[in-house]
Amino acid sequence: MTKRIALVLFNGFQLQSIAGPLSAFEAANGFVPDAYSLEPVTPHPAPVTSSAGIPVGTCRSRVGPFDTLLIPGGAGLQDSGVRGAMVAWVQAECAAARRLASICTGAYIAAEAGILNGLRATIHWDAIGAFSRRYPRVRLQPDEIVVRDGWVWTSAGVSAGIDLALALIEDDLGTAVSMRVARQLVVPYRRTGGQLQYSSMLNATDHGGRFSGLLEWMRDHLSEALKVEDLANVAGMSPRNFARAFRLETGITPAKMVEYMRLETARLSLETTRNSVENVAEAAGFGDSERMRRAFVKSFGKSPQAYRRLTR
Repeated sequence: MTKRIALVLFNGFQLQSIAGPLSAFEAANGFVPDAYSLEPVTPHPAPVTSSAGIPVGTCRSRVGPFDTLLIPGGAGLQDSGVRGAMVAWVQAECAAARRLASICTGAYIAAEAGILNGLRATIHWDAIGAFSRRYPRVRLQPDEIVVRDGWVWTSAGVSAGIDLALALIEDDLGTAVSMRVARQLVVPYRRTGGQLQYSSMLNATDHGGRFSGLLEWMRDHLSEALKVEDLANVAGMSPRNFARAFRLETGITPAKMVEYMRLETARLSLETTRNSVENVAEAAGFGDSERMRRAFVKSFGKSPQAYRRLTR
């Protein structure tokens, strides 16, 4: 049967976050005719304009049930009126939908509706801290590009909408079709590494929060062990309270933050200096090049040497 996908639009939605998945589902229809029906909808039937100023026209409101509710991100969600209407619409429609999927900051709607409580989810790296503080019951996975937890799917930044669509297509039509769609779009079938390889963690963590002074201290002491007890001592807190408060503030554990800072420092050094891999590993606090290699392969999908060759 044809699967009806509701593209839940609002004034100020991010155009690319919905255009990428649309192209993927369109390509899938080319390989499996009538697999998907793509239907733009909005909580209030009215013309909708993207954040780039491109009008979409009048979308219908409630014409479900839908197989999938697809929620893009966008600056328009900062408007409390837009956000409230979206939450109410999604809550009403998701009861009859088979699955819900969000792209980038579209996860705010699912979280505000209470759908993500207790579930694993992801969001754009730059929203990790704010999202984690606002929705502490969501089990945020900050380095994932696409996360599925039961009937709910979430994805990272704007381009991750294509990764999400490929995953949904694979779930519906199988791996072979999803791979053919990826080839048609000239995109990776599955991206290696996590989304934080595309961020600048040194800048992303500098938002003037309660741990901003500690983060600066950490950047200056990466060559040290930086255990949780050490960081808690600098913050003037007990290790247990510090670990809980730090994760609530930043969205990640202290150990992960140390690893990300070391990765970012090493990445920049590999890109901008001719220092040996061994020296880069030591300066970034990895201790030895093998430990840094494992961290690079896990986060970037390639070794430090391969990363340096690619960026050069």
